Amino acid sequence: MKPAGYPVEPAHLWEHFYQITRIPRPSRQEAAVRQYVIDLARQGGHPWRMDEAGNLAVSIAASAGRADRPAVIIQNHLDMVTVKTGDRDHDFSTQPLSLQVVDGWVRADRTTLGADNGVGCAAALALMTDTTVAHPPLELLFTVDEETGLGGALNLDPALLSGSLMLNLDTEDWHELYVGCAGAGGWDLQRSFATEPLPAGAERWQLTLKGLAGGHSGIQIHQQLGNAIKLLGQCLAGVPGVQLAHFEAGVAHNVIPREGSLAFCCPAGTGAGLQAQLQQLRDQWLGYLPAADSALELSLQPAALDRVLGTGDTRTLLDMIALFPHGAQAYNLVQPAELVDLSFNFARLVLAQGELKMVCSFRFFNEAQSLPLQQQVLGLARVFGLEHSSAVSYPGWQPDFDSPLLARASALHERLFGQRPAVKAIHAGLECGILKGKKPDLDILSFGPTIRGAHSPTERLQIDTVAPFWQFLTALLAEL
Repeated sequence: MKPAGYPVEPAHLWEHFYQITRIPRPSRQEAAVRQYVIDLARQGGHPWRMDEAGNLAVSIAASAGRADRPAVIIQNHLDMVTVKTGDRDHDFSTQPLSLQVVDGWVRADRTTLGADNGVGCAAALALMTDTTVAHPPLELLFTVDEETGLGGALNLDPALLSGSLMLNLDTEDWHELYVGCAGAGGWDLQRSFATEPLPAGAERWQLTLKGLAGGHSGIQIHQQLGNAIKLLGQCLAGVPGVQLAHFEAGVAHNVIPREGSLAFCCPAGTGAGLQAQLQQLRDQWLGYLPAADSALELSLQPAALDRVLGTGDTRTLLDMIALFPHGAQAYNLVQPAELVDLSFNFARLVLAQGELKMVCSFRFFNEAQSLPLQQQVLGLARVFGLEHSSAVSYPGWQPDFDSPLLARASALHERLFGQRPAVKAIHAGLECGILKGKKPDLDILSFGPTIRGAHSPTERLQIDTVAPFWQFLTALLAEL
């Protein structure tokens, strides 16, 4: 059931967005939402094709009098990031999202909303079903598995497409046009530690951290949001005789870790002062973390443990957590403090029964600039005995400020809204660079309505940016 105040205009777009939120669509589980698109295509008599990777292209004939114009590709991804708060019982593989309308924003109940990239998909579907829109021939491209490493785009069969103009609807700031994006790489890392029985008389504790904002490891990395892995490691840094049993924080390579927990033992009498130390740490962190992290909480509770790492291995692991990088590493020299050129996300760490697994990723515009950072991480892996394998890898989209498509879109935006749009590159992974590599003749532009908190349970879509986004999209297609 739609929430009270759910938007109604533009009607086709908002209806499709609602229906998409009713369909579970984690990465690599896009079959149901893809079928929704196919069913709409069949109802409208529109041809469609799917490649072996599961990417779908739907061909829409031009509206009257525009059949001789070049085809335009409208590109979006079907999958969504699946993150929820610890107190939310939600199965992203089987349950629809529970929507809310709050203070001019659409959001979900303590889960990601999937406006990234569901609102773009809804706009593409509206182009399919709203027969009042004037447009050239369209190729609606819906890719899969974007959020886990752009797998759909990497494995796309370029024979699905014929157009040389492409509009990607996967950026998140209205009044901004994007002509470039970062590339990325990353690793899965692992090693084994010996475990041993707890010392006689040892205290047993579980420490839980929650309330951080988390968020998108690309477009929010410059906001200096707290990293739950780093903060949890800092909690035990000064505890004498501590021995770790369990550690878990973070969810995916492209999400800043927002919560986590660890279990440990320590010598008798140590825990008495630990609670006060944790409160001091929290106060220190809130002195420099952004306001978005103000709900940070630390909870220390008794735990049931049987085996732990030795004190030496515990110290090794805590040192490793302290030494691994995280955050913005370099800023653009032309747009300092606005555009990050190089970043690192210490994304996930799990220690269970002596087995350590970690996930980390980096983003770049110039891959050569990332080489020292890569050497640093691989050097740390050698020092700490970590086995590693590549987990994420895709190219960037080099900015083209001389794009003819950009020039037309900028002029149109100024006519419609009385202001020049900001022209930017984004420190996040779009599929544009990969697709341009497969079709070098593509002239690409990316834009979208305003989304905040992507990849976190605070994800929300600003309602009053959706109608002008749709107005701009349809006016641009009428001109092309």
